[in-house]
Amino acid sequence: MAGGAGMKPLAAHFATAPRLLDLRGEFPALPEGWAYLDAAATAQKPRPVIEAITNAYARDYATVHRGVYARSAHMTEAYEAAREAAARFLNGRVDETIFVRGATEAINLVANSWGDANIGAGDRILLTQLEHHANIVPWRMLADRTGAEIDVAPLTPDGRIDEAALIALITPATKLVAIAHVSNVLGSVADVARIADAAHAAGAKLLVDGCQAAPRLKVDVQALGADFYCFSAHKLYGPTGIGVLWVKKPILDAMPPWQGGGAMIDEVRFERVTYADAPQRFEAGTPHIAGAVGLHAAIRWVEDIGIEAIDAHERALTAIARAELARLNNLRLFGPEETAGILSFAVGDIHPHDVATILDEGGVAIRAGHHCAQPLMRWLGVPATARASFSAHSSEADVALLVKGIERTMRIFG
Repeated sequence: MAGGAGMKPLAAHFATAPRLLDLRGEFPALPEGWAYLDAAATAQKPRPVIEAITNAYARDYATVHRGVYARSAHMTEAYEAAREAAARFLNGRVDETIFVRGATEAINLVANSWGDANIGAGDRILLTQLEHHANIVPWRMLADRTGAEIDVAPLTPDGRIDEAALIALITPATKLVAIAHVSNVLGSVADVARIADAAHAAGAKLLVDGCQAAPRLKVDVQALGADFYCFSAHKLYGPTGIGVLWVKKPILDAMPPWQGGGAMIDEVRFERVTYADAPQRFEAGTPHIAGAVGLHAAIRWVEDIGIEAIDAHERALTAIARAELARLNNLRLFGPEETAGILSFAVGDIHPHDVATILDEGGVAIRAGHHCAQPLMRWLGVPATARASFSAHSSEADVALLVKGIERTMRIFG
């Protein structure tokens, strides 16, 4: 995309932008002069989250739900307080909120529990062209097991879900619609409530992959109308290895367990097993205790800052970066003009891995590759993209380093 005449200089963009957050000092893993622009892959951790995890292991650690001693009881209270915080964060109920290893496990849980019980030969599952592999592969596996069919909704020319076309694809045979709330490649935001209404009118359920939405958008599962909603803690400034699956209560109560083991049972006999109520029925084994504590700290931190403030901050930086990159000759921007903190691009015919390598030499960390979205790459007509993703700790200095690094890349490759 060639740059337009009369583009404002970088300083002018910053001068007219909404007031930006200044949170970099809360992130000890961010050295001065390093622009970390890969939050869509995983977010850096603020000091309160690190301290909560440290204390969970170094001061408070014990098992949960089983011990009769005081520390175990206190750790159980902390673990369940994290569940309450996660439920509140989504405006869901505590008994609808399951801890999982991450969104990938959440979607696999739904596919293997609800999916196996409710989808059969001739049924249809509706996905979209921009889904992450974690919201494609489990449904492909389910379809292969059951004889169901998969439909794929197209995108608009600027890279948003074509919601009218998606709705037209919903038929009485459609049992599930599964979409990303925010694209991990393009940053485009789906109108979840509109899609939910159409799915429910046909008797279908709606699953929403909220990995990129939860760190930057206000999520209200009641207002959205979702039946299943999931996200990973590590993208929400929390630890890896834990995530949240929210399921509407009547649906959850009818779902059979997926994994067997300790903690998810009521009574075990060799001839018969009865299971605990949800959500415990879906949490076999010793859970990620410190991870739950870290997630709780991350939610508190985000709520203290304000998710609306984080969203405005990221959108402002993304808009500035987009405007600056648009003025560079032979640079192609992907996705709509307005995005939620994520910007993908290609620099001429330079491979995105080379772009990312040269940017890294200049202290800028971005993602390069297919971003676990190979069908979307084919739709874009490229094997890969370079992706800059902003977060609460990103700054105008990061944008300046990004632009400077891309200009250097262009000079190196002529």
